[in-house]
Order: sequence, then structure tokens, then C-alpha cells
Amino acid sequence: MAERMLQFTKVSRAMPQKRSAKERAADFREIYGEFSPDAAQAQASRCSQCGVPFCQQGCPLQNNIPDWLKLAAEGRLEEAWRVSSATNNMPEICGRICPQDRLCEGICTIEQSGHGTVTIGSVEKYITDTAWAEGWIQPIKPPRERSQSAGIIGAGPGGLAAAEQLRRKGYQVTVYDAYDRGGGLLIYGIPGFKLEKDVVERRIRHLEASGVTFRFNTRVGSDVSLGDLRSAHDTVLIATGVYAAKDLKCPGSGSEGVLPALDYLTASNKVSLGDKVEAYESGALNAEGKRVVVIGGGDTAMDCVRTAIRQGAKSVTCLYRRDRANMPGSQREVQNAEEEGVVFEWLANPEAIIDTKGGKVKAVRASRMKLGEPDASGRQSPVKTGETFDVKADMVIKALGFDPEDLPALFNEPSLTVNRWGAVRVDYATMETSLPGVYAAGDIVRGASLVVWAIKDGRDAAEAMHKAMRAAEQAAKVAAE
Repeated sequence: MAERMLQFTKVSRAMPQKRSAKERAADFREIYGEFSPDAAQAQASRCSQCGVPFCQQGCPLQNNIPDWLKLAAEGRLEEAWRVSSATNNMPEICGRICPQDRLCEGICTIEQSGHGTVTIGSVEKYITDTAWAEGWIQPIKPPRERSQSAGIIGAGPGGLAAAEQLRRKGYQVTVYDAYDRGGGLLIYGIPGFKLEKDVVERRIRHLEASGVTFRFNTRVGSDVSLGDLRSAHDTVLIATGVYAAKDLKCPGSGSEGVLPALDYLTASNKVSLGDKVEAYESGALNAEGKRVVVIGGGDTAMDCVRTAIRQGAKSVTCLYRRDRANMPGSQREVQNAEEEGVVFEWLANPEAIIDTKGGKVKAVRASRMKLGEPDASGRQSPVKTGETFDVKADMVIKALGFDPEDLPALFNEPSLTVNRWGAVRVDYATMETSLPGVYAAGDIVRGASLVVWAIKDGRDAAEAMHKAMRAAEQAAKVAAE
């Protein structure tokens, strides 16, 4: 079947059909259609099967991408899904929201040779969507049930990945989450035009059918203590994510109409899920008819600008202090936003929020910037030029990133060690925290990052938890003899 591969010189790179900007800006459905079987096979066949799989090296999960591309090209989709899912607990989600242009596709060998990258993410999505449709994904049935149990704090991607891995080994798993639904930022932070919510809910139902117990609306530290969880379970994983929004430090930042990004996105997603949100209905978290300014250049900022377009904003402007080439968000998302009518003001940094006498925002004053010497991150630092300009605004959304919450205080566990940024300290060889038997994974360890990294951390932590519980079980048997 080797002749099916290395077709990149004959087959051009193609994505699934993208809905027109006018059509997709009117709803929250995903913007890309589905590959046909023939198109998926053709795109997979473009893989060069290179001896050093740079795409695999560029994937945090080390997904065996060349192998499942070859299987997909040969029409062996169930085998392709089994290879793909062996290293990834939610490939259909990563296929939709991973910034492939910065990861696997960005370092694809044929991309570097000028032929255009293999559309890895779209093929990955196609394979797993097919697996769901064909019924290949069935509830987990462990080889044997174990009496030991794990408590997982957080039903985001890291916690869900760990829950699945532990359940596969037969452990009793309970997931605790402060929200009323599972998924974390997958359900409430990422808009439906990137990730439709039934895709996430399907994963939650799968885990429930596999024997994972979910306890929603449960806040650790108030509804239940970390000590209670440590007593109830043989091991505990902290996978809370990071939710403390970085603030806008300029005059007027407390004006009415200046909002944190997550509050805005959560309200929109809740409405899409059919919930009633008073702050949305009152207009406080609804961009309809408003001039919206979003401050930031990451993926959260892109989510906000594109959500505002769909809510019927009068205008949407994004301010970012560096240029387009230096922004942290996906370039594909910038392109999608531009197509939908978002205006980008590059090299622009907010200086002040101008409000009315009544305290409502009416404009953002920004400084024009230029790029100077590189900073500690290696990127050129933005420097003021002395020029300022105003952008009219009825709503300003702060999308400046997230910091960890103060978990030692929230959990009333002062012995839980954190680093200078507030992230939980772990032994990276085991993912164990300063509390024996308590592990941590995802953003609460590494800071705000990608879903794929959270999945990796969750899998790594689950493996360490398994080894520790197995050792404890064996020690108990020896002691009993």
C-alpha cells in the first residue's frame, strides 16, 4: 500500500469546506464542514512518511501521526482510530481546537519544502468522528475492578484524561467540579464555532457510562475539603485549571462595561446551551448593537472578538501591543476573525479607559507602539512611539490571560506548595505535590496553556498515581502474609 502515500506532489493541500463568513457569523456552529471519505484519504495520502517524524515530535502527546495517516489513506479507519486514541483521550477535540499551525502542522516536512502541510488536525477529527458514528467507541470495561479509588478535582481536559486512564486500569474514580457541567473551559470557555458543545458532552457521557462518577456544583474548600477527599480516596489529583483573570492596569479600568473575558465567554456559552443568564438578557454580557474593543492577542481574545460578531456587535476592534507576527494566538483564528469583520489594531497598547460622567465606558485611549529589543521571552518588547489614538467603545473585554487562584488559601491547605506565580509545585517525575498522595496536572501546574498539554499532564499523573496505588496494594499484601 506504499503507493498510496507521498502524494503531496500530485494532491494539493485542502481543508474541509469552510462556510462563508456571512453565513457562519450568524450562528455558533463550527465553521468547517466534514471531509468526505475520499477527501480524507486523499489528504492523508499526502504524508511523506519521513524517517524522522517531526510532526510527532511537535505534538505534546507524541501522537503516532504518520501511522494513523497511512491507515486513513488506506481506508483502514478503525485501525487509524485505535492508533490515534492510544495516545490521546480526546482526538476529536484536539483535531478541532489544537493550534496545529504552531505544533504538528507547523513543522511538517512537506510544509517546510513548500508543498503545504498535511492537514493533520482535520484528518484526526474525521477519524474520531467516524469512530463515534460507527459505534467503535464503547464504554470502558476494565480487565478487573480494583477497590482503590481516585478523587479528581476538576472536570477539564486534564482531569478527564486522568479519569479515563485510571478507569481503564479498574480504579474507582470520582470527579469533583465547581461547575454544573463537565468539560471546564472546553464547555464554558471555548465558543461553539470552534467546538460544538455536544462533542464535549458526548465525552462526559462516555466516561459516565464507563463508571466514572461526577459530582458537579462541588467546590473544594467550601462544599468539601481537600482533607475530606484525601480521607475518602487512596489518591487525589488537582486539575483545576487557572481562572484568575489578569487585570487591565490603566486609569478607568473599573468603568462600567469593562469585562473579564471568561465572564463574557461563559455567559455566551451558557446561553448557547439553553441556560438563562440574567446578565446576558440585561445586556451587561451581550455585545448586540455595541462597539466592542477586545484587549489581547491570544486565543481567548480571538474567541471574544468572534463571539461579539455573532452576537451582533456594531463594530469589533482588537488591540494588541505587538505586531501580527508576534501574537501568541493562532494565525488561522486571526484570518477567520478578519473574514468575519473584526478590525485589528496592531502595535497598540491601552493607556486609559475613557468613560462618561455616569461611569460608563465610551472609548479606549491607546498608544502606538514599535518593537524594540527582545525581552526575556525572546520576543521584541513593545515601546511607545509617543502617538495616541482613541477607539470608541460601549464594551471593553479584557483578554490578557489567566493566573492560578490561591489554592492553598481556597483549599485551606497551607502546606500545599506553590511557585512564585501561584502554580502548584510538583515533582515532574511523578507529578506529585508537596502533599503525599496528592498529584497535580494541567494549567494549575504549568500556567495557562493548551488543551493538549493538559491531556498529557493528566495521562502522566494517572500513570504515576497507578504506580503508587499498585505499590501500596502490594505492600499491604506482603504485610498481611
